[in-house]
Amino acid sequence: MGLFDIIGPIMVGPSSSHTAGAVRIGYMTRTLLGQEVKDAVIGLYGSFLLTGRGHGTGKALVAGLLGMREDDERIPNSFQIAKERGITFRFEEAVLKEAHPNSVSITVTGTEGKVRTVGACSIGGGLIKITKIDDIDTSFTGEYPTLIARNQDKPGMILKVAEILDEIDINVASLNVYKDKRKKGSAIMIVECDEAIPYAIVDEIREFEGIGRVIYIAKEGLRPTPHIMEKTDQYFKNCKQTFGEQEQACKERAHHRIQTERAMKESMVNA
Repeated sequence: MGLFDIIGPIMVGPSSSHTAGAVRIGYMTRTLLGQEVKDAVIGLYGSFLLTGRGHGTGKALVAGLLGMREDDERIPNSFQIAKERGITFRFEEAVLKEAHPNSVSITVTGTEGKVRTVGACSIGGGLIKITKIDDIDTSFTGEYPTLIARNQDKPGMILKVAEILDEIDINVASLNVYKDKRKKGSAIMIVECDEAIPYAIVDEIREFEGIGRVIYIAKEGLRPTPHIMEKTDQYFKNCKQTFGEQEQACKERAHHRIQTERAMKESMVNA
């Protein structure tokens, strides 16, 4: 047990589960949408529905959708800020079966027209669990560096991703694949890792045949280690030898991001 487990997160209160957890759910929903939020339909369930008003749950969820974190002093004013930004939202009762008491279902529409539904619950101490992405049941927390990839449901897809992570010495904490019930032959792969994944590797995975949209949820404050960056350098050098100059030209565009990451890290150290 760590200090976080005893005293809870740094947050704007009053409740770690109904307020801080709700902010995290909203923030994670925004991340999974991959766009600025234009509209949100927020379905509350159980304790979120019955006691959420007193705990500021609604304001916390909207704050997260706006990109605020759980310690942001603007959380109590999130409704007004959303209105000023032209973001619409409404609350309703969620109809869920055997769900956690602090559950919510959020359907968001982005500024570029993308629509996504996220189911989640706040499990205490500011921690959350994502239970659904669109119609696909899931189970992950976002506490680890997490790679979410939509992939073709066929042999070899998991191996492709696992091999590249192994090649740069990233340890996989958990890997789960969930079949898409709406779209036959499609699935979502969720990989939680112990170390930060270089963005160049995330871009490389995006280029894999059979891989669709890829979302990377970085852990705040955690960056790839020097060893992992060295292994990433070596990976791209090996690609050049294996695939030749033409294909390597595409890979070098991703490799450029390694240098960007290093520059960002150096600027933080020197700040």
